[in-house]
Amino acid sequence: METWLESGLLAWHWVVIGFLLAALEILLPSFFMLWLGVSAIAVGLVSLFVPMALAWQLLLWAVLSLCCLAAWFKFVAPKMKDKTRSGMAHESMVGKVATVLDYQTATSRGQLRFSAPVLGEDEWRFICEQPLSPGDRVVVVDFSGNDLIVKLQ
Repeated sequence: METWLESGLLAWHWVVIGFLLAALEILLPSFFMLWLGVSAIAVGLVSLFVPMALAWQLLLWAVLSLCCLAAWFKFVAPKMKDKTRSGMAHESMVGKVATVLDYQTATSRGQLRFSAPVLGEDEWRFICEQPLSPGDRVVVVDFSGNDLIVKLQ
């Protein structure tokens, strides 16, 4: 009589484990658990056709998991990098041209809009010592906290 360890898990066990691992990805958004789950589902599908001991099933799962993770980090993850240059806020903003939406002369502050979102936003608050009116074009020269410092173009 074979013991449970020698006979291995049934195919549906691996599929259930795979779906649980993939579902765990919802709580850990790193795509790590997803690939462990996909590998477990693959082991379940293979064990439908090829009976294996638990040791071989675990080895196959580990190898498939490593291959999936390596492929993910080599080919897919680099293409998903954030292209907003949010780590380089100063460099990505200085020199950008925007249109004045609103300007309060008393406070030297207003609201401007970029033609395309910059760092995730298309409307920003600004400070400008020059008198402006809505529709004027301004250039970003620096930051002051969360506000942009601008000058007439």
